Amino acid sequence: MSDADTIEEIKARRREQLLDQLGTDHGVDADDPAAGTPDAPIHVESVDQFSDVTTDYDVVLVDFYADWCGPCNMLEPIVASVAAKTDAAVAKVDIDQHQGLASQYGVRSVPTLVLFADGEQVEQVVGVQDESTLTNLVERFS
Repeated sequence: MSDADTIEEIKARRREQLLDQLGTDHGVDADDPAAGTPDAPIHVESVDQFSDVTTDYDVVLVDFYADWCGPCNMLEPIVASVAAKTDAAVAKVDIDQHQGLASQYGVRSVPTLVLFADGEQVEQVVGVQDESTLTNLVERFS
């Protein structure tokens, strides 16, 4: 089994866990903004989904990341906690799968976090941030 196969299996398993968590524990459908803000990050699968997520929710924190990035892996539980504890939706964009989106938002290194409020980009930070910094950033626009 190659490393790529292992990574894909881990991603698939984690995605299923998050979907199960959204569907049963929290009662929130990540694709239905009327249901509230998701308590877990939304893994962006397409440009259209990215557009929908950033415009359907009032405040959205987008984490541009890569699986091979150590700091991105360190940031993952922090971003998940921000999703659970704030009124912001959190989206995760894999820069290897969505190079066009990364380029469009000027992502030159990962992790890069972009904050959207009312569908407009309002902030951008690069590097690992602590939970309180991200929570304060989100709450400024909530």
